Amino acid sequence: MEKFSKYENARILGARGLQIAMNAPLLIKMSKEDLEKVKYDALKIAEVEYESGVLPISVKKPFPKRKEEKLRRMKSKKLSDATVEEKEIAEEEEIAKEGEIMDLINPEDEQEDNDFGGDEGEE
Repeated sequence: MEKFSKYENARILGARGLQIAMNAPLLIKMSKEDLEKVKYDALKIAEVEYESGVLPISVKKPFPKRKEEKLRRMKSKKLSDATVEEKEIAEEEEIAKEGEIMDLINPEDEQEDNDFGGDEGEE
């Protein structure tokens, strides 16, 4: 008997149990006493059939396709420190321009505004 995973076992027993519950013929001869012992439970009957090895259910286990080509390394340009710094400066300038477009508040522009405009406490 093949070795199945617990998920495959559950699927096989569930499928066969459903067939038995829908009045499919039993694949093994069971006496009335044996059926009473398992209380006519479709899953228990399916389990007995499974353990006896008479179930005509197979499991396909597809394997991934194998590639026979060699792996290639990605070529990346090696940048000097000066080039990296230039790129960083350009990015920072671009971010600053976007910030000006969006009218971001600079810390110098902020004002302390503790007055909420209400007459609280005055009566």
